Amino acid sequence: MSTHSTLDIVVNDILRVVTPVQEDWEIRFAIINDLRSIVESVESLRGATVEPFGSFVSNLFTRWGDLDISIELSNGLHISSAGKKQKQTFLGDVLKALRMKGGGSNLQFISNARVPILKFKSYRQGVSCDISINNLPGQMKSKILLWINKIDGRFHHMVLLVKEWAKAHKINNSKAGTFNSYSLSLLVIFYFQTCIPAIFPPLKDIYPGNMVDDLIGVRSDAENLIAQTCDANINRFISNRARSINRKSVAELFVEFIGKVEDPFEQPQNTARSVSAGQLKKITEAFARTHDLLTSTNQNQISLLSNMAPAHVIRCITRPYGGGYFHPTQPQVQRAIRPQLQSQRHFQNVSQGTSSNSSSSKGHTLVHRGQQIWRPKS
Repeated sequence: MSTHSTLDIVVNDILRVVTPVQEDWEIRFAIINDLRSIVESVESLRGATVEPFGSFVSNLFTRWGDLDISIELSNGLHISSAGKKQKQTFLGDVLKALRMKGGGSNLQFISNARVPILKFKSYRQGVSCDISINNLPGQMKSKILLWINKIDGRFHHMVLLVKEWAKAHKINNSKAGTFNSYSLSLLVIFYFQTCIPAIFPPLKDIYPGNMVDDLIGVRSDAENLIAQTCDANINRFISNRARSINRKSVAELFVEFIGKVEDPFEQPQNTARSVSAGQLKKITEAFARTHDLLTSTNQNQISLLSNMAPAHVIRCITRPYGGGYFHPTQPQVQRAIRPQLQSQRHFQNVSQGTSSNSSSSKGHTLVHRGQQIWRPKS
């Protein structure tokens, strides 16, 4: 068996195991609805909305991925703002409500972080959740990652694969001075922009402005402008028939990624902001070990899997008895249908209980299994 065909098998098996199934989506929707009920009981948060962001919104989460949630304060039609002290107070109120209503376990209030966060584990399959206040920039960054997947679906597979590889080498913890999920996604974007032929354009060609600075005024206007700008530029890039098409497999892209990003600190500063200088050696060694293995003729499915996936994924792929390698079949739970992105216009979180399978005349809707995740603001 050739080196690349062996790697292709391992890559496909990892992706088959970590890609969310229908139940994983439904559990996270249920957690969001649970938290909405709790927030509605908090007097100081009257009128606030509970809105997911992060890898769940970007469709870049795995079966074991956590859930990021922003509580957006009410400010009429305008974008709300709150200082750090206010955010700490509001999260303290949510903490009390979670304790009172038994909304989760392992509650941890990180009040002095740059962005105050309330962490807890849901009783729904122990999904880890991070709650912040007014994280609209985080929501928009998440949507942009979702939208650029329209350019090439291999981005989704690469991000999931790189995340699992980082977990295997224990370099996926920003608290410990290594990468967070967003940093890893940016590294994949950087590689997609610089591989030959390039798969992605420079991000400034998708949105030339400063998105955070542009999130002012009437929320629907600001978000629609960002979404429409990204949509037009993404479609322009896709429709450019003069551009060269990169036809490499995900396995081939992964080999190039590891070789190209062997020194991740050559990337833009924001890509590795969470990484400490003290962890540089550990990260560099992880890239080097993987690069040596991927370019070696002395490799097999077990050695590749052990390097590229964490223990819980390996257990799903190797036989429970004897540790032999086998190819995992589709789980009994129905495989999740990835959210249907019918348009790249602005999407907003829909109030609890709303569902639709169709798009309105004013725009289109992001739908997952009949449940409406976002719809355009009118």
